[in-house]
Amino acid sequence: MTEIDKIRSVIAGVELFRGLEAGELDLLAERMKVVHFAAGEVLFRENSPREALFVIAEGCVELAKTDAYGARVKVASFGAGDFLGEGSWERGSLHSTTAVVTVPAEVLRLGRDFFTRDAALSLKILSNIMRVISRRMRNANAMRLSPAAQYESGRTRLEHDLLGERPVPYEAYYGVQTLRAMENFDISGVTLNFFPVLIESLALVKKAAALANRDLGLLEDGVAGAVIAACDDLAMGKLHNHFTVDMIQGGAGTSTNMNANEVIANRALELLGREKGDYAACHPNNHVNLSQSTNDAYPTAVKIALIKSNARLVETLETLVASFEAKSREFSRVIKMGRTQLQDAVPMTLGQEFGAYAATLREEAERLQQNARLFLEVNMGATAIGTGINSDPDYPPKVIARLREVTGLDMANSADLVEATQDTGAFVMYSAAVKRLAVKLSKICNDLRLLSSGPRAGINEINLPPMQPGSSIMPGKVNPVIPEVVSQIAFKVIGNDLTVTLAAEAGQLELNVMEPVIVYSLFESIEMLRNGMATLQRRCVDGITANEERCLALVRGSIGLVTALNPLLGYEASSAVAREALETGASVYDLVLSKGLMSREALDSALAPENMIAPRKMPARKE
Repeated sequence: MTEIDKIRSVIAGVELFRGLEAGELDLLAERMKVVHFAAGEVLFRENSPREALFVIAEGCVELAKTDAYGARVKVASFGAGDFLGEGSWERGSLHSTTAVVTVPAEVLRLGRDFFTRDAALSLKILSNIMRVISRRMRNANAMRLSPAAQYESGRTRLEHDLLGERPVPYEAYYGVQTLRAMENFDISGVTLNFFPVLIESLALVKKAAALANRDLGLLEDGVAGAVIAACDDLAMGKLHNHFTVDMIQGGAGTSTNMNANEVIANRALELLGREKGDYAACHPNNHVNLSQSTNDAYPTAVKIALIKSNARLVETLETLVASFEAKSREFSRVIKMGRTQLQDAVPMTLGQEFGAYAATLREEAERLQQNARLFLEVNMGATAIGTGINSDPDYPPKVIARLREVTGLDMANSADLVEATQDTGAFVMYSAAVKRLAVKLSKICNDLRLLSSGPRAGINEINLPPMQPGSSIMPGKVNPVIPEVVSQIAFKVIGNDLTVTLAAEAGQLELNVMEPVIVYSLFESIEMLRNGMATLQRRCVDGITANEERCLALVRGSIGLVTALNPLLGYEASSAVAREALETGASVYDLVLSKGLMSREALDSALAPENMIAPRKMPARKE
């Protein structure tokens, strides 16, 4: 086979070139150049000119985008048959993402100048490109741009279920049960594809089940291979736009499970060379859902997704902790007045205050990891209620072994599958840990707002970085908007925890049908906290500065200084000095000297900053 023949065989299966005649495919193949890339090499960079269209023949390419903070964020992964840079026909346009090779790739490159040579052929390709762009825009959401959005023709296919026949969009990978769920549950507007990690985890569960069923001889090799390959596509981020069911749904997650089953079955059929909906060859229930029910597959996928999401949440939390630790070191010599009940207490350093914030949040990282480990226990093989009906007795250990293999997690089956199928205690425990983190974050944000209050008529010990004008009527006003928004996130998380608690309590008998709202609440809380903590760290904590002179002046003028003298003067004498200072406005320092209670040298030593912020040896009591 010549190189041109190889190129033609690749592009013939690429939907971007749908409708091209044999001669047009030959001409296109002649204009394409084969380029090989090693892992780590870049096809194009964000904000660079679009110069070519790329078709992946082999390997894998990851698209990434720079976020508002300069960090690179994965958008999608692309494999064989996918295309990139379709906007290259437009002269002067720039790439909005960076394409990095993750698995050594063979790529077909079509230069931009092609579109100026053959008007008729270019028009056909451009027509397809416009449909792709239109479809991608329709299937985009605030969380994720769908990387695998395909064409719409207006055609339908007939599918049937228990309730009868329904036409399903021809290009849709979902089926009739997903279609009914879309109609029934127009609730939150937040669909499954808002949380890619959940879809990826569903794919891992289905893959493990297919591997176990193949091991047991229950699933024929060809069908099993197609199902496994379809699951791999989902795990790479493909076809997520076909997960269209609302996160809040009746049926204990059945609609989510069937959405996954149908997408995997139809992608498997495509890989087998069959039409979508030809379920005799690969059926959503008979093959993809073999040895499973929603009641074991769905909560297992949720637990895997929560473990993965928790790892990212902890990573963001640890970055915030590091920022507070850096500020603790920066402010280690800044003396200020500590406060209890919003009243002057005793001196401390601003570094100690920020160090306490770091320490209290570090505890939460430990608690989150501890509670997330509860999700390692699952109920695969329980099927409907934990009795294992419709599964092989050898299936549970097989599927757990395969699940450990595909996830890399130390997963184990519960000792009592009936109990595990109805129990949602792990979700309650984890939600409580998430709430605890939210409460601490809000408390810290309240402190930051108080410490920065003013600037002239408040405490004004620290300056928060100014983010935006604070008033439409008061010139010069700048508000602490970042701590404010984090506190609002905390309120939402606290409310979500109550939702999880009520939903867990509402489970009756052998199954908790309220799991979907538990799942939605947890993922929403995690996503909001991750975003909130990243915003707090980057747009607030990193930019905080200290008003050192203001801090010292407040210490010197505070009645709280007398506490440091209490061990030396005794409680009665110290109280008298404090009372007189309050009544006359005189300073504690001057009153102690004027009354001859201490020498200046002894007083200066007692009130030296280093002697007021840590324990020190006390004078021996005289008999």
